[in-house]
Amino acid sequence: MHPARCLAAILAHLVASSLCAAEVRVPAHTAYFDPDPDGARISRRSGTIRWTDPALRILWFGQLAHEGELEAAVSLRLPDGAESKLRLTVGDQSREAAARGIAGAESARAGFGSFTIEKPGYVKFVLESLLPEGRSAGEIEALFLEGAAVGDAHFNLDERRNAASVHLFYPTPENAEIAWFCSEVTAVDDPVHTFYMACGFHRGYFGMQVNGPAERRIIFSVWDSGGEPVDRARVAAEDRVQLVAKGEGVIAHDFGNEGTGGHSHLKYLWKTGESQRFLLGALPLGETHTIYAGYYFHPEKKAWMLISAMKAPKDGGWLKRLHGFSENFGGSTGHLRRKALLADQWIRTSSGQWKELTEAGFSHDATGRTSRRDRFMGVERGKFFLSHGGFVDGFTKYGERFTRPATGKAPDFALPEIPRE
Repeated sequence: MHPARCLAAILAHLVASSLCAAEVRVPAHTAYFDPDPDGARISRRSGTIRWTDPALRILWFGQLAHEGELEAAVSLRLPDGAESKLRLTVGDQSREAAARGIAGAESARAGFGSFTIEKPGYVKFVLESLLPEGRSAGEIEALFLEGAAVGDAHFNLDERRNAASVHLFYPTPENAEIAWFCSEVTAVDDPVHTFYMACGFHRGYFGMQVNGPAERRIIFSVWDSGGEPVDRARVAAEDRVQLVAKGEGVIAHDFGNEGTGGHSHLKYLWKTGESQRFLLGALPLGETHTIYAGYYFHPEKKAWMLISAMKAPKDGGWLKRLHGFSENFGGSTGHLRRKALLADQWIRTSSGQWKELTEAGFSHDATGRTSRRDRFMGVERGKFFLSHGGFVDGFTKYGERFTRPATGKAPDFALPEIPRE
């Protein structure tokens, strides 16, 4: 054999051997349940807990960089003498295995043998119990993978199972006195634990949330001054946001643990696939306070309704740092895709001029840096979109900018009067 070919063959063999020797441990506390995301429990210490329903499956997702073979197994805890029967499915390939608890052993191991990965990309691993309903399949500790297909694989190994939060930021004219900001949001997907935020600004946020299968909310909140991160009881009176007014049926109270401030929400079953309209206003009071007011265009009443107006201390300015975002605030549904369209963004200055916002830049939270790469922004059907979750191949780079087509149609409705003290 030619020396160069011989060297190439040796290097290829060494690379293949290295890939085959690699083992990836994917903890059970990073997995998800399907079809009921809360059908059992997951903890960092114990993995899966109370998995007794054979209709409930455990899911892992990983991004594989290579095709080829992989060997798969799971470790689990079982009482002495108890047996578990399991099925693992990778793509369209399924393998079954059994494991038995042994006294004195910390855990048992069920080996499923070899699977073939035909092309790189995200792969779903589905674990099922083959035991009768009511019988525990054991406490699953981890999924183990090794083989050529596992080299350079990427899994989220953090305990946080939420999809990355994604944001878009709107450049606005320098030193503009922005009195009003309006935007529309259309939910494309609506998993539980989703917050689509339409009108974000330097003191708060305004948008719509999916709290449960039968509960949705319109939320408007404003942060206190002072920087207290957790407990509003620690916030001095002069730093506290004050409620000025709220709309019919709106609930208002304090909030904490993400900064502190005043919270308000309307329970309303807004509809996925239908555009929801939001209007945010600012009314400076001298140099020390500003009243911020959130209005929602009620789809049934066909009118703007006040969610709340709040007086923010140590302010006295106009709207700044305008943005939108999409957040997955509950980890049990972090594997599901969230997508929303954001459109018709306009600002109105204190002098009465409307300006359309057609440019936006993309960003994401710390989870999106390396743990979860399934986060996107773009333009679709003439609107910005944000998408995250779903374990979809590809990603949008942090800081990337997009421009949507201008509509040129400024708002022509009568602006509401912001309540005063």
